[in-house]
Amino acid sequence: MSKTIALKPHLSEKTYALSEKRVYVFSVPLDVNKHTVARAVEAQFEVKVTEVNIVNIAGKAKRIVSLTGKRSVNANGKRNDIKKAYVTLAEGNSLPFFAAVDEAAEQDQATQEKLDKVAAKAADKEAKPARRGIRRAKKEEDK
Repeated sequence: MSKTIALKPHLSEKTYALSEKRVYVFSVPLDVNKHTVARAVEAQFEVKVTEVNIVNIAGKAKRIVSLTGKRSVNANGKRNDIKKAYVTLAEGNSLPFFAAVDEAAEQDQATQEKLDKVAAKAADKEAKPARRGIRRAKKEEDK
């Protein structure tokens, strides 16, 4: 049963911040409990789960208005209910959901460091007088 649960990771800015604390969020079916979620995560990702918290989110009530010709139809609708599981992993375990984001951030940081280094080098070069024409540069300064 545990391997057949559909674990869909919930990816957002909030879950990215939680992933740095080894807490990952999954959208799970409405009929599962903490134990089956823990077993499914351990089986599918080969990690050690220390804690699971589950949140049931009721679907919002929505109103549907349809205008066709002279007739208008009002209907009440409802979005689907959602169940989210907050899974805390043991020390040293992690999941690769946000690996691409981390890699892109590291690459941006490395590029920024290179640009800063080039800018500093250009500023130092402008501050030093040119080798040729040192006498000419001194004459211009004396004037």
